[in-house]
Amino acid sequence: MREVWSALTDKTRREILKMLKSRPHTAGEISDQFDLTAATVSHHLSVLKEAQLVKTCRRAQTIIYSLNTTVLQDMLAYLMDVARK
Repeated sequence: MREVWSALTDKTRREILKMLKSRPHTAGEISDQFDLTAATVSHHLSVLKEAQLVKTCRRAQTIIYSLNTTVLQDMLAYLMDVARK
């Protein structure tokens, strides 16, 4: 759970997750939305992947990123449990 919290503390990573709500995106599509280097965006995507907030699918030379709703659902359940106490 700590990795998830850490990943969500960054505004850019939260924006990436918002993008992925609508549909999966390639790394290039994600990178195009930010005024950041490709390496910086790649780092953000790695952090999100390590926290299991995103999933990847490789198609030839392209990596497609999608939202991992399971982890988000687990986190919401945790927050609801904490709020009840």
